[in-house]
Amino acid sequence: MPARPGVLVLGGTGFVGRHVCEGFGDLGYEVVAAARRPPDAPLAGRFRRLDLGTQPVQEVAAVLADLRPAVVVNAVGSIWGRTDPEMWDAVAAPALRLLDALELLGERPRLVHLGSVLEYGRVAAGTTMGAAVAARPTSAYGRAKLAATEAVLDRTRTGRLTGMVLRIANLAGPGSPEVSLLGRVAGRLAWPGPDGIARIELDPLLARRDYVDVRDVADAVIVAATSAVTGELVDLGRGESVPVRALVDLLVDRSGVPAEITERPGTGVRHSTEDWSRVDIEPAARLLGWRPRRSLTNAVEDFWHEFVQRPHTPDGKRSAL
Repeated sequence: MPARPGVLVLGGTGFVGRHVCEGFGDLGYEVVAAARRPPDAPLAGRFRRLDLGTQPVQEVAAVLADLRPAVVVNAVGSIWGRTDPEMWDAVAAPALRLLDALELLGERPRLVHLGSVLEYGRVAAGTTMGAAVAARPTSAYGRAKLAATEAVLDRTRTGRLTGMVLRIANLAGPGSPEVSLLGRVAGRLAWPGPDGIARIELDPLLARRDYVDVRDVADAVIVAATSAVTGELVDLGRGESVPVRALVDLLVDRSGVPAEITERPGTGVRHSTEDWSRVDIEPAARLLGWRPRRSLTNAVEDFWHEFVQRPHTPDGKRSAL
């Protein structure tokens, strides 16, 4: 059986990108993962070096013309490891350069762009985020992601490109970065004290957020890539807001490691000040036939099982491969 059409996943070596590559690969698609640096672990498909942050538009277009993908998934723009001044260059600029490069092609692939719930900014508790809610981001990351989303929607709604935006809620599941909340907690659980108790210090866990399994997001990307829907923005989440503390408690419970959790300001890495999120997933169901299938318990359990298999140093950080 011949391979299915080619898919280029930009940011394919990252948290979301790896799952997207794996999902397409499992279905028989020819997958190319593109990123600034080669992966430090095996991934589905081939790797192609591409730096959307620095390479000229013409060079990006040349790479796209050489690969000739039927679909481009833009998963570039991680929140992790960036300062506020770096966010525009790391998040918005690559997306804008990609759009300009796509318009230089004679045959233009379908584009699936991944946005973020942080584009909405702060909303009142109880709000369901969706098309009726104005996006007013309160972080540099949210502003950069919103600029990218608006640019994609402009070009797809005017017919210059075909594709859509998937705006993603908070993520959980295997591969969660070690700097994320779940990653930081897991790092302490994996290396408890001499008495067998893991002592974990965190900022106050007061927020309630919509969390979705990263593998459900990958499933949605595949559906969006094969859909005829264009010029649309849909939110991906579970459509429910859960206490962040409950997620931490679930991870501690599933790890089986006794833990003492101390909450006080200034102990953690905060990437946003939003204390509430819940997204409207009905448009995703209506337009794409997508709904989340995995529970948060599955997401947290599978994350823990994957996390303890990573090579780590005694400070809880991943060792060099």
